[in-house]
Amino acid sequence: MEETPEINSEAPPEEKQFESRIDLSEMREAVNNIRAEIHRFVVGQDTMIDLLIAALLADGHVLIEGVPGIAKTLTAKLLARTVAVNFQRIQFTPDLMPSDVLGTAVFNPKNSEFSFHEGPIFSNFVLIDEINRAPAKTQSALFEVMEERQVTVDGTTYHMPPPFLVIATQNPIDQEGTYRLPEAQLDRFLFKIEVEYPSYEDEKRILSEFHGRNGINDLSLIREVINGEQLARFRSLIRDIRAEENILGYIASITHQTRTNSALSLGASPRASLGILAAAKAFAAMDGRDFITPDDVKSVTPSVLCHRIMLTPEKEMEGIAPEDVIKQIIARIEIPR
Repeated sequence: MEETPEINSEAPPEEKQFESRIDLSEMREAVNNIRAEIHRFVVGQDTMIDLLIAALLADGHVLIEGVPGIAKTLTAKLLARTVAVNFQRIQFTPDLMPSDVLGTAVFNPKNSEFSFHEGPIFSNFVLIDEINRAPAKTQSALFEVMEERQVTVDGTTYHMPPPFLVIATQNPIDQEGTYRLPEAQLDRFLFKIEVEYPSYEDEKRILSEFHGRNGINDLSLIREVINGEQLARFRSLIRDIRAEENILGYIASITHQTRTNSALSLGASPRASLGILAAAKAFAAMDGRDFITPDDVKSVTPSVLCHRIMLTPEKEMEGIAPEDVIKQIIARIEIPR
């Protein structure tokens, strides 16, 4: 009698698939296209590019710090070109006045009335080069517009057209003729991105690609990937990204630890906690997920906190960096499961 083959009733379980509640396919495609457009002229610097895209999606301003010549300004300009919105660049100098940024009232002799002429801050993307070159009076002109997206001149309030994003650059080496940014202004930046020198391999690629273009950077070749309406829709989707209670507790623990750490004289504010949450949601969405993981939080936390905390004088003398303290804080806190 022919034996029937034994059937294995314990078939290997199928892998569990996570289906997103939110359709993030359009956003992911747009993010990949923005990366590709920027990489047409920028070699490497993947961390800076991803943080800039995350800030764009999370509706947060960015401060980029690094030595001259490492594509800080170029990358910001390329990002602006991928979005079909208005762009303005402001070069900050020691003689710059608040009216040069915000605008001023001009007398019209025809009707004997004053009319407000908008300054360059009235745009969707504003690139501020060498932001620490302007004095405190001009710096203070940015407080209201960066936080409330509005400008008040002579008692009249003017609202900024959405989207509104400030990307500022500063050079940490050349301190002659510069002014330290107030803590209140630093707190208005979602990220501070510290850009490093390129690696040896990346530098060879920079030379090769620059030589291949005959030294010409034709930025008009950069195509627009999304428009303002799409960006507003993406931002709305990001606000719907899930954050479980244990993740919220994880974020709160990190910021609370900065206020009790003996190496810090100034801890992070609740605005920092909100910044970590918004940035983590953007990173999750860029990865195609509708929920935040602890890795999302750990990825964004250094760039959200490093400019919001202040070391004690003793730790500064020891050469400790704010990033070192942040890493120690994250390492001590239990990762939620």
